[in-house]
Amino acid sequence: MLNKTRGIVLKTTNYSESSLVAQVYTEAFGMQSYLIAGARKPKAKIKANIFQPLHLLEVVATHKDNGSLQRMSEARQAPLLHEIPYDIIKSSLALFLNEILYKILKEQESDPYLFEFIHQSIRWLDETHLNLANFHLIFLIKLTRFLGFFPILSKQALPYFNLHEATFSKNLPEHPLVLQEPHTSIFRNLIRAEYSNCDQIKMSPDDRQFLLEKLLDFYRLHRTNFKEVKSLYILEEIFH
Repeated sequence: MLNKTRGIVLKTTNYSESSLVAQVYTEAFGMQSYLIAGARKPKAKIKANIFQPLHLLEVVATHKDNGSLQRMSEARQAPLLHEIPYDIIKSSLALFLNEILYKILKEQESDPYLFEFIHQSIRWLDETHLNLANFHLIFLIKLTRFLGFFPILSKQALPYFNLHEATFSKNLPEHPLVLQEPHTSIFRNLIRAEYSNCDQIKMSPDDRQFLLEKLLDFYRLHRTNFKEVKSLYILEEIFH
């Protein structure tokens, strides 16, 4: 049976001489692996170049629950990304987000709310003209809401954030996985921020890099098998 769904491309692998396998996070079925026959032929019905990282698709494909490769019969970019593929900052951010999402979503089942959040975040990144130096930090924080470890804000401005407990506290924990001032206050502002005001949070490049590394530690604590992020150095280059 053919099914239509929206999808977000995360990874592709060449398969045979002219085909490829695309790993796509779909709205209807979660993470799926699709065989696209003949995609690398000059006159391919579904062309390989639409399967770039974080490209947004509408696909028609078979879906079987036996964990095998699904077969894609139709695919189109919807909406078409106008800036992410060509803007160095946006494409670098997309590469980083793509690696994070691939690690997180490898075995993810269908979650329409999570899918919509990621889909809208990619669209916003493609369309915005704001300074994007803080975008990836806010994205990572917002993503934790769907993964079950969103930081719990306190009514008081407490000086420490315990990465193990995902809570703010007035006492310094007895382990090093903690944020202290001034990073606690910056982190609190990032939690409260929206993409639309991401450019209004001021911090030095060193503080931004430190908070990013702590956020990745936060993910490692709360997600099994979340290992080294290889694209991290790219963000160090473009935002330092």
